[in-house]
Amino acid sequence: MNACRKLLSDGRWHFQHGPMDLILQAEGARDAVALAHERAWQRFEGLLQELVNELPGLRAPVGAHCAVQGVVARRMWAACSPYRAGFITSMAAVAGAVAQEILACYEQPGIDRAWVNNGGDIALHLAPGKSVTVGVYADIAALNAAQLRNGLVLDGQIRIDSAMPVRGVATSGWRGRSQSLGIADSVTVLARTAAQADAAATIVANAVNVADARIVRRPAWQVRDDSDLGAIPVTVDVPALPKELVGRALHQGLQKAQELQSSGLLWFALLACQGQFVATSAPQALADAVWPRHAAVESEVGSVFA
Repeated sequence: MNACRKLLSDGRWHFQHGPMDLILQAEGARDAVALAHERAWQRFEGLLQELVNELPGLRAPVGAHCAVQGVVARRMWAACSPYRAGFITSMAAVAGAVAQEILACYEQPGIDRAWVNNGGDIALHLAPGKSVTVGVYADIAALNAAQLRNGLVLDGQIRIDSAMPVRGVATSGWRGRSQSLGIADSVTVLARTAAQADAAATIVANAVNVADARIVRRPAWQVRDDSDLGAIPVTVDVPALPKELVGRALHQGLQKAQELQSSGLLWFALLACQGQFVATSAPQALADAVWPRHAAVESEVGSVFA
């Protein structure tokens, strides 16, 4: 299957190739935007094959030395390397790293704002003085036909401005397209880069966990035969749990998020599970930029799904 692209009615582009599914938008001088879109497409066309060529190394546990060669593959490894004391593969950062690579085509004079959304993992470009608003939708299972027709009821929105050290947003959780060891509906992370946000969201979502026989877990390879997690049990179903258990799981995840925040691996994290929300302390620059649950403000970048 070849890569394909489509210009959407609102001016955004949709790029798709195998598992890579990107929505791209840019604002600025018309000629600069058009040129950046074309550069992005040219870079996108061969990117999947680059990663496939290094797939064995990318699916192997991250070690002390980088064994992959490509620029995106090495970015994936670098984002996951801080977590190599536990089990992690470079695939934990693939969506964010891809978004980041394509976004680089927009980091040019004449581009005021740009974003690449790869299934909820978002890379951002903001010229000085510019900002974007990212919508957060915590539980994709709650999505219904009425919301698709009339617009999403968001759980929150985050405004990111150019002065913040944030150019990546990522979300992970057991309900999403990636496998998770935890029970979080979603963990949304803001970080310096999309690859770093992707890896950190994976780690924090795995930590939102509690032991309970009602939670259904299966070896990763049984859920998806090409999983890089092998026989590690991943979460496939979480029934309604007592609030105390949910709170305990969120507390564990929050502790991990705070640890990563202290280490500079993430800037902010918002954790959601069964209607409960916790978050790391918000840097002052972000304190007034996070809207509460069920925000009515329209997002610009699009919603982050688990």
